[in-house]
Amino acid sequence: MSTDQAAFVDATAGRLEPISTGADPAVVGPHLADALHDPRWSGCQVSLISGGKSNLTYRVACDAGEVILRRPPLGHVLPTAHDMVREYRVQCALGPTQVPVPRTLHLSDAGGPLGVSFYVMERVVGHVCRNQLPPGYGETMAARAAIGRALVETLAALHAVEPTAVGLGDFGRPAGFVERQLRRWSEQWERSRAGELPLLDELRDRLAATIPTQQTTSIVHGDYRLDNTVLHPTKPGEIVAVLDWEMSTLGDPFADLGALLAYWSEAGDDEILTGARMMPPVTALRGFPTRQEMVALYSELTGLDTGDIGWYRAFAYFKLAVICQGIAARAAGGAMLGSGFDHAQRVVQPLIRAGLHVHRGA
Repeated sequence: MSTDQAAFVDATAGRLEPISTGADPAVVGPHLADALHDPRWSGCQVSLISGGKSNLTYRVACDAGEVILRRPPLGHVLPTAHDMVREYRVQCALGPTQVPVPRTLHLSDAGGPLGVSFYVMERVVGHVCRNQLPPGYGETMAARAAIGRALVETLAALHAVEPTAVGLGDFGRPAGFVERQLRRWSEQWERSRAGELPLLDELRDRLAATIPTQQTTSIVHGDYRLDNTVLHPTKPGEIVAVLDWEMSTLGDPFADLGALLAYWSEAGDDEILTGARMMPPVTALRGFPTRQEMVALYSELTGLDTGDIGWYRAFAYFKLAVICQGIAARAAGGAMLGSGFDHAQRVVQPLIRAGLHVHRGA
C-alpha cells in the first residue's frame, strides 16, 4: 500500500483495506480548503471509518485538525434514502438544544466535487461502543447502569424538543406516521427483494392489522441505538454526541424507543432474540438496565403511556430485516465499501422471526 493511499481498519477482521472511491483527497482537500478558508486542507488525508453499512463516514485530517465527512453509499440509492441535506439540517437545528450533536461545518450539494451531496462536521472525541466497551471503561455495574440511563435520558430530551421552536416544523408529516412508515419499508422490501420471504409478508400483515394510535409528535432520530452515540471519554454516564441522523423526521417517538429495544440485548434472552442480535451483546453485561427498566424510565421522563411498545419493537425488527436485505443487495452489486456484509443476508430471517415473536407477545 502506497503512503498516499487512504485506508481503514475493518473492525471485524482487523485488517487494512484500501479506499479506491468515495472521497478522493485530491478532490476533497482543495474543496475544504476553500469552504473552511484554510489552505492547509489541500494536503489532507482521508480514511474511511469502518462499521458503516449505509452512508459512508470518513475522517479527514491535516495540520489544521480533523473533521468528519458524510456522503451517501456508492452505486444505486433507493428513493428517499441517504439524504445528506436532511441530516445536515437536523444537526444544525439541534445544535442549541440539550440534545448533543456534532457541530456542522459545511454542506455541498450534488453539483459539488463528489457528484453527490455531502457534509462536514466536527470530530467529537469519545467512545463509540459496538463490539465491546473499551478496556477500563464502564467496568462497574453502576457505570453500565449510567450508560443505559444516559441513552434513555438523551432520547427523552430529543423527544421533548418542540420542532417548530428549532425551525423543523416542516421536517416531516407526523400524521399517519406509522402507517406511512410501514408502507414505505414494505415498498423498500419489494425493491430489494431477492426471493420469497412469506414470514416477512406475515409480519407486515400482522403489523398493518394492529397499528396503535399515535399519542404525540416529536423529532424522530430513526435509528437510535448505543453505537449511534458517542460516550464521554472518561464519564460513562454522559453522551457527548448522537450520530447518524439520515432517517430523522417528525413522527411517533415510540418508533425510536422500539428501535433501541430491538438492538438491546439481555442476559436472559431466548433463542429467537439471541439469533436476531445485530451486534455483540454488550448490553447483556451485568449492570445494564433491562428493556423493561428502560421502558419504565422513558415513561417516567416523558409521561407517555408505553402500553403499545411491543408493536413498535416488532416494527423495528421488520424495518431492520428490510434494511439488511437492502444492504445485502447493494453489497452483491459492489456498491458497499468494506467487508462483513454477508452477515446482513444471514440475519434477515432471524430478524423476521424475532418480530413475529415480539408481536405475538405484545
